[in-house]
Amino acid sequence: MKLQTILAQVKKTFSELDCTGGGVIINKHGQTVLEEYFGVQGQRKGEKKVGPHTLFHLASVRKTYVGFAVAYAIYHNCIASIDDKLSDYLGNEEIFGDVSIRHLLTHTHGLRWQNEKIIREFKAGCNWAYRDINIDLLAKVIIKVTGKTIAEIVDEQIFQILSFTETNWFSEKTEQHIEVIHNDSPFWYESDVCDGSKMNMYCSLRELAKWGQVHLDKGKIHGKQMLPEEIIQLLTTIQSPDSKPKNLPTNGFFWFIQPQQREGITEISPLLPRGSFQLLGYTSVALLVIPEENIVAVRGFNSFGSPEGFDYIKDIHDFGSTVYQYFNN
Repeated sequence: MKLQTILAQVKKTFSELDCTGGGVIINKHGQTVLEEYFGVQGQRKGEKKVGPHTLFHLASVRKTYVGFAVAYAIYHNCIASIDDKLSDYLGNEEIFGDVSIRHLLTHTHGLRWQNEKIIREFKAGCNWAYRDINIDLLAKVIIKVTGKTIAEIVDEQIFQILSFTETNWFSEKTEQHIEVIHNDSPFWYESDVCDGSKMNMYCSLRELAKWGQVHLDKGKIHGKQMLPEEIIQLLTTIQSPDSKPKNLPTNGFFWFIQPQQREGITEISPLLPRGSFQLLGYTSVALLVIPEENIVAVRGFNSFGSPEGFDYIKDIHDFGSTVYQYFNN
């Protein structure tokens, strides 16, 4: 089995999505063993080829950075505990009830927007649902307790420290930005707000792979501690409440984490070992870390959503399984 099998799997996804370009990076023991780009950055004639400096729309993969901002606030005692009630910070106890910071981070909060009002779908901790209201609420908590936006914390504590120059929230596009093929999806929006609360985050696949590598190496780069290990530990340890049904996804600070006992279907391939963690965006951008095998795997595309008949769960399972099996054959 050659690295070409991984590339072939990624190109198969590329051919099935409504997109114009993509790429993949695989790191093993901190070394890049595969880095390939294909296609162009958009639909117009004469578009640039996709390359190392192309900026991909992260969609939900941005939540790795939102989660960091929350962990930063906990690490610095701005938030006393992950189990603090949301109402302790934002009031509105009648609606928020028992919803805690933990529930917001693990998609077990039971809240949703309906006609610009917050309603409760289920009792906090007793079910799981993927709703972006948790980002809205955590953004309000972060600025209240730290006096800084998510984006300000991320810039100071990550981008400046790690010398990241190709990752950020953007209100305007440059020639580096890939065009997102959204086909007027009702879920697509663009925003001028760059405080870290919106979906307008882009980055190069190289920096996304570096971000994954920092998690794998517990905050170290070349053996030097650059980010607090305790923060990385918070992010990548299972934080889902015990009350959540076992067949539903298991999360850290937004990261999907492979539990010891696999029950039900989640975005993580059932082949991956315990402790593997991953995030997948609506653009099919994915960041996968397999600590047991010292692997970081990144892929990027510019399709927003899936075409009819495309099984995104099977596809992301195939990606993870193909990467894992390559290094175990």
